[in-house]
Amino acid sequence: MIRINLLPYRAERKKENIRRQVGIYTLSVMLVALGCYYYHLRLNSNIKRLNSEINYTNAQVAKYKKINREIEEIKKKLAVLERKTNVIKSLDADRKAPVHVLDELYHLLVEKRMWYTGLTEKNNQIKIQGVALDNQTVADFMTRLEKSKQFNNVRLASIRKETIKSKNIDLKKFEVAFNRVVASSVKTQQKKGKKR
Repeated sequence: MIRINLLPYRAERKKENIRRQVGIYTLSVMLVALGCYYYHLRLNSNIKRLNSEINYTNAQVAKYKKINREIEEIKKKLAVLERKTNVIKSLDADRKAPVHVLDELYHLLVEKRMWYTGLTEKNNQIKIQGVALDNQTVADFMTRLEKSKQFNNVRLASIRKETIKSKNIDLKKFEVAFNRVVASSVKTQQKKGKKR
């Protein structure tokens, strides 16, 4: 009978299995290391990309903050200019107001029947002193004042008889008080009149 010794074959087979397992283990460790390295590179590139986006965004924010500061400064300057313009318009209107008042009073005068002797204005309140031939002339003058868009709240402060002895003429010395309508109120009234 022939005997075959299978032990060396089994031992050889066992060694080969161990080598294969060690190779597979080594290969799997290398693959895992390679995968980790690739993942690390990918994360680094994402971090660099995000950092560059953050830097770009910060630069844009700084740029727009600067623009916003400039806009705020411009708004402040515009507000100052608007206030100055309003003051200039107000001064211009106030500068022309006495001329308009005198012109309006000239047109309201009942010609050849009355004369002004004095005029005072304080806080848009006007008092006129004058002489007229009769009471009807003073009444006509007050009616004209009431119809004027420049004046309101017309009232007779006083009226009395005055005689010029040298010519033997009886006149009526009067004082009429009324308010001057402010320019913005006149414009508002004119707009309301146009709408009607």
